[in-house]
Amino acid sequence: MFAIYKRELRAYFTTAVGYVFLAVIVALSAVAFSLTTILQATNDVTTYFTVLLFILMVALPVLTMKLFSEERKMRTEQLLLTAPVSIAKIVAAKFFAAFTVFFGANLLCSLAYITLFIYSEPEGGIILGNIIAITLVGASFIAVGIFVSSLTENQLAAAIGTFGILLAMLGVGLLSAVIPWYPVRYVLGWFSILTRYSNFTSGFFDFAALFYYASVCFIFLFLTCRVLERRRYSA
Repeated sequence: MFAIYKRELRAYFTTAVGYVFLAVIVALSAVAFSLTTILQATNDVTTYFTVLLFILMVALPVLTMKLFSEERKMRTEQLLLTAPVSIAKIVAAKFFAAFTVFFGANLLCSLAYITLFIYSEPEGGIILGNIIAITLVGASFIAVGIFVSSLTENQLAAAIGTFGILLAMLGVGLLSAVIPWYPVRYVLGWFSILTRYSNFTSGFFDFAALFYYASVCFIFLFLTCRVLERRRYSA
């Protein structure tokens, strides 16, 4: 498993994908931070982290699109699937490789918060809660991206498919806000990533949201394992 993890992590930086991802995330987050906090002369980071959520929705599909689709395109998938390691460990290794790159980008973005503590007195607990929330959301997005990547050998299709699913998961929260019927609104709110994320941006650590994000990761990684298991035995 660790060998696969190292291979995938190395692959991000022997190609332009890892560097482009880090550069785009850091640049866009810096612009968002400047517009929502520094230029507004405020230490309220609620708007910034909401914008960062949508930045990840666009950027993370690029990070995950090649994880399995490239294996199929290069005809190396069967070599991988017949390796002396379980499917679950293969999926986990690829997940943690993508998560490591994302987490590194998240740490780089976090350097901007130092300016808040230098020039103002922000709520450290709220910032920490938001960092934890964006990390959980990022992990969920990566799990979705890995699942979609396992379904196709076309990297562009994997990226677009992942973006579509993430857009739907965020969109149901916005849709629930305009539906007057409470039962429907409640159900849509339960599936919404945005609804749970907003609790963290408001300074509330929501353990139910923590369970939700962990469940999203488990479900999509489990589905990925099932897809690969089916292909392993059908080949």
